[in-house]
Amino acid sequence: MDLRILISNLTNPTLLFFVLGIFASRIKSDLEIPASSAKFISLYLLFSIGFNGGRELAHSHFTAEIGWSLLFGVAVSSLIPAYSFFVLKRRLGAENAGAIAASYGSVSAVTFVAAVSFLDTQQLTFGGHMVAVMALMESPAIIVGVVLMMMFGGGKHMPISQIVHHSVTNGSVLMILGSLVIGFIADEKMAVGITPFTTDIFKGFLAIFLLEMGMVTGSKLTSFLQNGWFAIAFAVLAPLINGSAAAISSHLISADPGNRFMFAVLAASASYIAVPAAMRLAAPKADPGLYIPMALAVTFPLNITVGMPLYFMLAS
Repeated sequence: MDLRILISNLTNPTLLFFVLGIFASRIKSDLEIPASSAKFISLYLLFSIGFNGGRELAHSHFTAEIGWSLLFGVAVSSLIPAYSFFVLKRRLGAENAGAIAASYGSVSAVTFVAAVSFLDTQQLTFGGHMVAVMALMESPAIIVGVVLMMMFGGGKHMPISQIVHHSVTNGSVLMILGSLVIGFIADEKMAVGITPFTTDIFKGFLAIFLLEMGMVTGSKLTSFLQNGWFAIAFAVLAPLINGSAAAISSHLISADPGNRFMFAVLAASASYIAVPAAMRLAAPKADPGLYIPMALAVTFPLNITVGMPLYFMLAS
């Protein structure tokens, strides 16, 4: 791993604001981002990524690589929860295993946003179709996780049709897909007019959002550590294995290092927004104090510190 890339990533202002958030939470500071502001910023980040991805997609021709990339993303988001479930089931039970497996098969839009910022520091770009890949990877993981819970956990669960509907209509998925479509069909001259809003202020909003994420992470850290070493080990090893495998195997799909890096980040990330919302309905017995902190308090900071330089090295 290139030490300069690691140091550069660790001293990135957006990451330092995340650390500040954790510190503020641990010392019980009264620093607070209003919930309405945090929600607006998260919607803005999804809008910006989706819209810019749509503009990139509009400037490129549909190729076999784009088609294979979409299929590869769906395959990854289906295979990860399948193997994760059986690794977790014996220790944590079917309900918790299904929820955690769905989280790690699905994706984190915030990690994706941080990866965009990372590529920018490396002066690299990625294909706009990767935004569509990210959006498509949300639902399969949730469906696989719920199906496995039904098969091995017993009990009564909500119908698969409702799970599919909920995962597709989830606010974060709808926002990024809708923005992607709008960016794709928008008039070129009109789209240029909002460029300052979609690009120039992006990193500033990302820094404030990660500050809030740091405070949330710090508040959940103590209760999560009480669950023992197994959950912590999985939250550390699974993303590194998944991300590294995707970075290496994606050479079959794309030769572009930016696209391969984004594949790795998507495979390594874990959802702590869309999946918890779905699992609250589909698996009420699963412990959110387990699967949310695993994704948010361990895997997310791991990916944006050590993970991204590793995936970038493998993808390059």
